[in-house]
Amino acid sequence: MRTLDEPDPVCPPLATSQPAVDPPETSQPRQTSAAHHGPGFGPVVRNRRFLVLWTGQIFSQLADKIYLVLMIALISSHFQVDADSISHWVSAVMIAFTIPAVLFGSLAGVYVDRWVKKTVLVQTNLWRGALVLGIPPLLWLTGNLEPWWHVPVGFIGLLVITFLVSTLTQFFAPAEQTAIPLIVPKGQLLPANSLYTTTMMVLLIVGFAVGEPLLVFINQGLRGLNPSWTFGREILVGGAYAIAGLILLCLKTGETAASLKIERPHVFQDIADGVQYLRQNHRVRNAMVQLIILFSVVAALAVLAVPLAAGIPGLKPEQFGFLLAAGGVGMAIGAFMLGHWGQQFRPLYLTVSGSLGGAIALFSLSLFSEHLLPALASTAALGFFAAFIGVPMQTTIQAETPEAMRGKVFGLQNNAVNIALSLPLALAGVAESIWGLSPVLNALALLVLVGGLLSWTISRTAVLTSTATNNIKR
Repeated sequence: MRTLDEPDPVCPPLATSQPAVDPPETSQPRQTSAAHHGPGFGPVVRNRRFLVLWTGQIFSQLADKIYLVLMIALISSHFQVDADSISHWVSAVMIAFTIPAVLFGSLAGVYVDRWVKKTVLVQTNLWRGALVLGIPPLLWLTGNLEPWWHVPVGFIGLLVITFLVSTLTQFFAPAEQTAIPLIVPKGQLLPANSLYTTTMMVLLIVGFAVGEPLLVFINQGLRGLNPSWTFGREILVGGAYAIAGLILLCLKTGETAASLKIERPHVFQDIADGVQYLRQNHRVRNAMVQLIILFSVVAALAVLAVPLAAGIPGLKPEQFGFLLAAGGVGMAIGAFMLGHWGQQFRPLYLTVSGSLGGAIALFSLSLFSEHLLPALASTAALGFFAAFIGVPMQTTIQAETPEAMRGKVFGLQNNAVNIALSLPLALAGVAESIWGLSPVLNALALLVLVGGLLSWTISRTAVLTSTATNNIKR
């Protein structure tokens, strides 16, 4: 078996002036020279281990964002008939995608603590790629089968594959988050998370804006080689997952299976330990609450963007993606700015500023919901200030959580965030139909404002309590 200080035959060292072989690594980020420290993205992008993780993230998240577009395309071409609405087909896929997040989010985080992060990252991507690449033979084998309970067997197969892909994603997400503090020094976590968030938002825009044309282009290109080859879309998505897995084979986190073989409590006791840790650490608990509020608002806005676009002259309901894209651009700009200058400010000040700015943006959106340019500007501003909440709070969780607790905490976070994403998807549309668009937007603005004030109050109270306790001890 190859040791950590032997050359890697799969991932040869980059051509730099440094020695060809990295020195032995530990579970902590390697100390870098003075040239690697300082504000901005420079030190982060010079970190070769982070570059591997980041590149793998690009391909993996691109596949994630286009996966649902692929499902809609397959439903449209294989199962939907002309007089049939596609909505109930898509709803079934969304339910299959959401259930694993609710069921396995916390459990996956516990197991991630027990496994080597590199192994989890590689295998979850390779298995997701294999599942997507298995769709064409599945549809071919089930094409002539009788429906089960009036449901095509091929569609049931798509639901099973979607369920499995989402289940693997529940393990990938906390492994990716816990890997970042292993390879990035604590002082560089903010720009690293800013780059992570910027990439995520850019890929979100790319996935929803050009996902369908990209799938069509790849499919037509493959059919140009052979008219019977209709699986170009699956090759694009499955291949992106597979490429991510192969890239992450080069990742070095310093972990070994032997280093993680310690006596551990029962799985459910681990989950209870994670909950207890959140109760005791107010900064991590507060950061998670802020993220839950943020994702709830983002999910609600994704639903409200459709009636919002319908009420704006010059836009059609199906063009709601322009509004979401504006929010994504704003968040990418905000995350980019934080990566360069965010380390000069305390996370609490950034979060409170983001909450106040986000609330103002939502109030503005409710006032100008029937005007295109103000609505786009308000949505972009909301995304910009959302970055001031999301990036510092994610960085706080990574920096404050001990390595042995990260999987548990990120698993709980993943579970809570997915629930926070699911409930607004179900409730926002109903609330808008009952009370109207502007009152719901104002309610979301109030929620963001209360969250910011709550964060400030909790933090100040904790500081005063700590000061009083120290004075008593003296």
